[in-house]
Amino acid sequence: MSNKILRAVNKTRGVPIVTQGILANTWWTRLKGLLGHAPLKSGEGLLLKGEKAIHTVGMSFPIDVLFLDRTGRLIHLMTNMGPLRFSPLVFGATDVLEIAAGQATQTGTTLGDQIEISFV
Repeated sequence: MSNKILRAVNKTRGVPIVTQGILANTWWTRLKGLLGHAPLKSGEGLLLKGEKAIHTVGMSFPIDVLFLDRTGRLIHLMTNMGPLRFSPLVFGATDVLEIAAGQATQTGTTLGDQIEISFV
């Protein structure tokens, strides 16, 4: 995982989604994901690079899941995805952003929105 802080902003709506995020860009960090992590708080998130599907097996809390294409456009959204679930394989997705359950609704994030990822 990167030691820089990940930020995600919904450019379509002009609102921050993630202010304290981390990047999972290796085989091991993508496999581990949020396993063993405390429930995400508002503003926290995990970006899984190069993923088209995820699961919540072994997790104890729900999450919102944003599937992004190579331009950062939100092409599939799963809200309040509970433990022991599998997402569909989302063709066209290149990255998956996992955020606190309810965060997508709270920020008004919907399909087609442009999500900008940066590191500070």
